[in-house]
Amino acid sequence: MILLAESGSTKTEWCLVDRDGIAEHFLSDGINPFFQTRKEISRLIRLQLPQIFFKARFTSIYFYGAGCSSLEKKNIVKASLEAQFKIPSIIESDLLGSARALFQDEAGIACILGTGSNSCFYDGETIIKNVKSLGYILGDEGSGASLGKAFLSDCLKGLAPKDLIDPFYKKYKIDPDEIMDYVYSKPFPNRLLSVLSSFLYEHLEHPYVNNLVRQNLRSFFERNILQYEYNEYPIRFVGSHAKMYSFMLREIAQDMGIYIDVIIENPIRGLVEYHRNNEQI
Repeated sequence: MILLAESGSTKTEWCLVDRDGIAEHFLSDGINPFFQTRKEISRLIRLQLPQIFFKARFTSIYFYGAGCSSLEKKNIVKASLEAQFKIPSIIESDLLGSARALFQDEAGIACILGTGSNSCFYDGETIIKNVKSLGYILGDEGSGASLGKAFLSDCLKGLAPKDLIDPFYKKYKIDPDEIMDYVYSKPFPNRLLSVLSSFLYEHLEHPYVNNLVRQNLRSFFERNILQYEYNEYPIRFVGSHAKMYSFMLREIAQDMGIYIDVIIENPIRGLVEYHRNNEQI
């Protein structure tokens, strides 16, 4: 048995996996070493995971997470996991996890659109090329954080239509000063931006919203996909926003001469399949 975890900034999905598949499953808050210390991650694991995860007998831990791109950040998560479980752990990026879930042992271009966004060319074993995500301040095109940031900016500058601004403030019971405080002072501002962006999906028929979302998604293609050999390999997407805006993604891709092979919301089942095929469980 192994412990398998896949984490974005918003949530972490934990699975105990045996030869028959998923034996136990649980969702906790997201883990991201860019925003959390080792102690904070350890506390989250200790307080949020059910006791069955601490009592189960498993031989190794595989953790795929947002923010786990450098050795320094991987070691923060590794130290937290091993302090709690006393079991060897392997830490990889959520991007590699998505690529393995989407392609298994085949080559292709893997894309994430969730709270953040990312992409890579995966050769069936490792990531060969990655156009850097750059996070919610400098990048993350097409993501919930990027959409939320664009809409909030328009609201605060009075550029968004009034028939959207007023219902938005009313729905979330928030005012401009509180928004500034949350974005610049509170932890996980990207998570807040992504949550607030759900308002856009609810008003997708509004011409302003439709145009904002399309421009943001198109930017993901222009600034990321076009830098790969996109006509030679299958392109697949994973993530909550990829699934949410799947019809728009396909329309934009078609307009740009790009074919999207697969769009799924969640990588965990693909990762379970990958590890059952490649590990002694």
